[in-house]
Amino acid sequence: MPREIDERKKRKALRQLRKAAELAEAGLGPPLSNWERAFLEEVEERIETYGSAFGDASKGDLEDPLSVLQKVKLKEIDKKARGKGLKRSGFKSKRSTKSQNVEPLPVDPVLPTETAEPTKAPPRPSGRPSFKVIDGGKTD
Repeated sequence: MPREIDERKKRKALRQLRKAAELAEAGLGPPLSNWERAFLEEVEERIETYGSAFGDASKGDLEDPLSVLQKVKLKEIDKKARGKGLKRSGFKSKRSTKSQNVEPLPVDPVLPTETAEPTKAPPRPSGRPSFKVIDGGKTD
C-alpha cells in the first residue's frame, strides 16, 4: 500500500537516483558494481510503485521516500560516479601551520636554586579512610 509522500520529495529522490546512474554511465569514476546498479534500479522502482523505498518506521522518517541508510548509500554511489572521494581518509590530526613557524623560546642555562627545603605532604593513611564523629549531633 503506497504511503502519502510529498511529490516534491519523491521527484527529488528520483532525480538523485537517475543522476547518479547517468554519471556512472558517463564513466567519470570507477564503474559501479552489480550490487550498486541493482540498488539504484530497485530503489527507483520502489519509489515509483509505492512512493517510498522502505516500510519500517525505525529506519527513517515516514514522510521521506528514502531511509537514512539509503540516503547514505546513494550519496556514496554519487561520489563514486563523479570520481570524487575514492580514498577514505579516516581520522587526521589537526595541525596548525602557525606552530611550525614559531621559534622555540630561549632556555636560560643558569636557574636560581632554592635554599629552603621543599615542604613534604603529610603521609597518606593506607587502606580505608577512618570514620570521624563530630560533636553536636542528635541528643536523646
